[in-house]
Formats: sequence, C-alpha cells, structure tokens
Amino acid sequence: METGVKYADVCIDVSIEKLDKPFSYRIPERLSGIICVGSRVRIPFGAGNTEKKGYVIAIKDDTDYDPDKVKEILGLVEGSMGAEDRSFEMAAFIKDTYGGTLSQALKAVIPAKAKAKPVEIKTLVRKMDRDELLALAAEAARKNQRAKENLLRALIENDRIPSSWISGKLRVSGATVTGLIKSGAAYYETSSEYRKPTVSEMEKKNVSLNGEQAVIVSAIEKDIEEGKAGNYLIHGVTGSGKTEVYIRLAEKCVLSGKQVIFLIPEIALTYQTLARFYSKFGDRVSVLNSSMSAGEKYDQCERARNRDIDIIIGPRSALFTPFPNLGLIIMDEEHESSYKSESTPKYHAREVAKKLCELSGAAFVMGSATPSMESYSAAVSGKFTLFTMKERATGFGLPQTEIIDLRKELSGGNRSMFSRSLKAHMDETLARGEQIMLFLNRRGFSGQVSCRECGKVIMCPHCEVPMALHGNSKLVCHYCGEITGKPSNCPSCGSPYLAAIKAGTEQVEERIVKMYPGVKVLRMDKDTTSAKGSYDRILSSFANGEAQILIGTQMIVKGHDFPNVTLVGILAADLSLGVPDYRASERTFQLLAQACGRAGRGDKPGLSIIQTYQPEHYAVKCAAAQDYEAFYEEESAYREAAGYPPATHMLCIQLFGPDQKKTALLAEELSDVIKSKGPVRILGPAPANIMKVKDYFRYVLYVKNADLKRLSDIRGVSEDFFKDKDMGQMFVQFDLDPMNQI
Repeated sequence: METGVKYADVCIDVSIEKLDKPFSYRIPERLSGIICVGSRVRIPFGAGNTEKKGYVIAIKDDTDYDPDKVKEILGLVEGSMGAEDRSFEMAAFIKDTYGGTLSQALKAVIPAKAKAKPVEIKTLVRKMDRDELLALAAEAARKNQRAKENLLRALIENDRIPSSWISGKLRVSGATVTGLIKSGAAYYETSSEYRKPTVSEMEKKNVSLNGEQAVIVSAIEKDIEEGKAGNYLIHGVTGSGKTEVYIRLAEKCVLSGKQVIFLIPEIALTYQTLARFYSKFGDRVSVLNSSMSAGEKYDQCERARNRDIDIIIGPRSALFTPFPNLGLIIMDEEHESSYKSESTPKYHAREVAKKLCELSGAAFVMGSATPSMESYSAAVSGKFTLFTMKERATGFGLPQTEIIDLRKELSGGNRSMFSRSLKAHMDETLARGEQIMLFLNRRGFSGQVSCRECGKVIMCPHCEVPMALHGNSKLVCHYCGEITGKPSNCPSCGSPYLAAIKAGTEQVEERIVKMYPGVKVLRMDKDTTSAKGSYDRILSSFANGEAQILIGTQMIVKGHDFPNVTLVGILAADLSLGVPDYRASERTFQLLAQACGRAGRGDKPGLSIIQTYQPEHYAVKCAAAQDYEAFYEEESAYREAAGYPPATHMLCIQLFGPDQKKTALLAEELSDVIKSKGPVRILGPAPANIMKVKDYFRYVLYVKNADLKRLSDIRGVSEDFFKDKDMGQMFVQFDLDPMNQI
C-alpha cells in the first residue's frame, strides 16, 4: 500500500461553465490505493460543504494549495462505473470540439453509468446416492407428497437441476425444495452469468463476394495489414451488399485478435443486423442500446472489457464500448442525423469515431447509399478513401420508380391519400401474395386542430407549437408531452366547429384496413414502438410473412431487407421539403432514395411510387432516378452560394430563458461582443424556429467561417462572456454544424 498523503484532482459533476475546472481534494487513508484515475467520488463542495459527485482526473503527491485547507474526499459513489483513460481523452476531445463541460462530456462517453449485481443462477445438486433418493421418493409417494416425489425422481435421473426448471417445468414450490435441502438429499450451488441479449439466429448461408465487394474488402484488409488503416467511405446503392463487406472486414479483424464496433443509426435496425452477425460470430457478438436495462448495459460493457465478446452493435452510445484492443469501427447508414447528439455536448459520432480510431490505430469504415454531404465532400477531396458499389448483390436491377403528381390527381377528382396508380399496384401486389411498405414521415394522426370559423389553431400552453390529435379526443404536444382533452368549442371564439387535419400513419392504417379487410397490417412509428422489444416483434413478424402491409415513419425505410417486398408507396414526399432547414433537400433525397430502395431486394422485380406536389424538385427527381452524383452537384452549388456546410462551418449559439425580453437582450449583447473580436459572418440573433418550448423562450444566432479554429475561438469568447453574467434561469447551448432544425 502506498504511504504518504495523496491528492486527487476532481472534475465536479455539474453543467456550470465556471466550475468546469479541476478541484484538489485529499485522499483519505482508508481509500488510498482504492481511488484511481476515473473513479467517481463524493466530495464536499463550497462554503456549506454541499455533497457533490465528480470524477478523479489525476492523482498527485502534492497540491498547489495550502494542505490544511484542502478538503477530504468523502467516499466512492456506490455502484457507479469509473471512467477509463481512453474515455478521458475522448471526453477532452468532445469538450474542446463541441463545448459543454468536461463532466457532461464524461457522461456522454460512459455507456453504462452504474454497476449492477450479477445474475445469480441456482442449481440443485444431488447429495445422496440413488438408493437413498429412491427410498425417500417411495416414502413421499406413500404420504401423497406428489411435488416432493417428482423432484426426488428428477434428481435420481439428473444429478444437477436448474432452479428455473424446478419452478417452471416441475412446478415445485420453494418450501418443498428447502425441505429437501434440510433433509440432506441435495444442496443449492450458486453461480453468476452475464445478461445477454436474445437473438433469433438467421439461417447460415455461404455468400460469395462479387467483384465490387471483393475489391473493397481486399483494399481495406491490405491497408490494415500494412499498418495504414485510415478512413473509408463505401457509397453503395441500396441492396449492393454493404453488410456482407462489413461482416468480412469484421471477421478479418476478429481473427487478428482485435474488436469491432458496429454503429447503426437507430434501435430499429438492430434486429436484422444482429441476426446476420450472430449467424457468423455466435455469442461473440452483442448489442448495446438505450432500450436495455442498466444491468444489461453494465454486463455488455464488462463482457467487452473482459474480451468475452469481439463485436458490439448499437446506435451512437455503443461507440464508447470499453474494448481493450479496438481494431475497426463501422458506421452503417452514416448519413443519418441520429448520429448527432441532441443534448449537450452536441457531438457527431462520425467525428468522434474518427478520433477514437486515431487513438486506437483502428480502421474507420462508413457506408451509405445516400452519403451525407460532409462525408462525400471529404471523400471527393481525398480526406476519405472512396469506394463505390453500383450493382445490387442479387444481380437484379434497382426498382422502377414512378412519380405521381398529386395536383393532377386532385384535378382528376381523386381526393384519396392513395393515387389511382398506387391503389392499382397495391391490388396486384396483394393478389400475387407479395408484401407492401407504405411510408409517411408523420406519426399518429399528427393533425393539428383548428377552428373552421376563426381559423385559430389549438396551441400547447407551454410551447409555441400546435397540439396534435390522437384518437378522437386526446390532444398531445410532441415537444413537452402535455396531454389534454379535445375541447368541444374553440377556446378563442367559442365555435363548436373544430376540425383536425388528419394525415398520419394511424389514419393510413385505418384506411388500409377498410380497403383490404382480412389483410394483416402492421404499423411502426414512435407510438407503436415505445415498449421494450416492440421493434423486434414488429420487424420479425413482417419478415416472417405474418403481415402483408407495413405502414410506418422513417424508421421503416432505413436499411431493412425484406425480400418479399415488391412495392413501396411514399404517400407524401413533400413533407420534409417544407421544413425551414438548410438540410431539407438533402434529407428529403435521402429518405426518398432509401424508401425506394426497400423494393425488389429479393429475386422479384420491385416498384416504388412517389406521391408528391413537387415532382419537378431536384431532390425528388434524383431520388427517383437513384442518382446520388446528380443530387450532390445540385446541392453543392446551393450550399456554396448560401455558405452552408460543408462549403463552410457554422456555429449555432442558442439561448434559453423564461423571460423573453432578457433572453433577447442577452443574445444581442453576445452578438456585439463576437463582432468586436474581428470580422465574422453572423446571422441573427433571432427567435428560433419554434420560439417557446416548455415555457422557455429560445433565441439563436449563427456564426459562419471556413476555419474551424476560428469558430472554436468564438465559442471560447462566448463561454467567457457567460461566465461573467448572472444567468439566473437562463442557459446556453453550442452546436457545431447543426444537424437538426432549431
């Protein structure tokens, strides 16, 4: 054990910028040798010695302060997970790049926040010999003790019986087991095991790589073998077999004794991806996502740390799985906005994964049929190695795509949500026994309720957004969760004539059920997937052919592979084009191209039908043609002219406050301070697109500059500005190259 007094630098677990620095504490003798870098500790803080929590970021033999005034650490935070050395490096990178405090960054890079007790497995073990047990069984039979007799006879046949089998199959009570143990006939043996995700293994297939796949696998493997692992972007059309490329690269990595992180944008994609990998690697692969319990998360991290698994699959948080010898990170569907954190620090998994690969000497492979503008621009400029896959792995062509002008449908007398062409093809597809996917980028009924007389829309009392009608009587705010009943009369003028604009997945489902009675329909949106395991249940049911039609929001069009789907209907292609966001065209193109790509992925030809009011828009036309290069050229010209990423970088500074006037004045003052530091392009400050959420007003300003360091300096100036202000209940968020609508 170490002798002498030791001191710890502790990062306090707060989100206040002025406290974002290490504080020195003395390590008590009872914890000497126990507390280490990364430990989560309880410490007294401030004049009142309020108990706080924090992370130990350094241990020293001395302190720069008066030792008599240095306070002592109170103890370890019971049940918490410590941060590891690599986690500190990643947290520092995230803090320096995206802002926020070190404590907030550390929370982001620790996938399992708390320790969990191991799962105990009890096994009843035979102690007496068979003759003694036979005598006891005969005695139990004479006394008509059926449960005891059954248990004894089971022990005669099996010298070890799991407790789950005793209570389940044998239906024997705990009291009977206890009595048997007291008699000396048997004893309980206790062991522990990791919690493991349940996996439905797919049929194993021997897949041969085609020419395009083989070239990519060979090139990346060669770089890895020569110690030149870098960053790679695979641009492959939908159905081109990118997943098989990922599996081959992962296999090579695992055989060399290294581990793999496989990132997916959403939990909904876990089902098929995990099944494919499990078929290849068995229980050496696992999953980590937000739907898992704290115990399940902890166990997967422990399995990774102890090399019990080689591959982890999951969304953004899986990036920080504590593998000791990371060799490869794969980011599938890399264009998805869900790879960007929505809470502080607002990091992007792509940039953090690149940094993690640099620290680990690992390869970073991204793939998408519709790459993000940022990644494709980096590949075109030579920062990433670009590979293209232009053919589907099955040898069949891409689905045919038909664009339907809904204006002509309306003028032709069709007021239905289904065009005449889509309805006809649905009839034919169902008659052939094939499957259909219907995509609408809105969930529930989604409709805002408005008054037919005065035109007023019923708004959320806490947010500047319309309430949405669910069912026929419930109004829900999708921002703060406020729920209220639908009023009988208009709150503004008293009119009884209230109407809802119904254009959501729930209404589509109702129409389909009426159109095709007896046809099994599944709906997949946020409302139907809130329960644990609901993603897998819906997707496995559809994959097994238990339903003919799947209706859903964007979660159904991302990477799923259903060979019997030959028709995809996109009911309202324009909804995402109307969003006030510079990425609106990019997101629309990606959604439509991905949706169209779900059709014809097996050995049958596919058809996609896009219903739109803007058939001439380049995002719609390029998506229908599956022409990414044409879209990239058109969108790049727009980004260059308007000064948006990737043509330049952009820092979004958003202020929140309960007092509208004070928040607006603070935003103006900040803008003046930034301008005083030198010429820079600033947009705003102005009210955010949705100005009030949860009773807080939001003001935003954008700072544009091609030099990322310049924006980092401006963020630093802004953080210093706020440190000197009495913020009260106001707070600020920084977002570098924002992905989401503000």
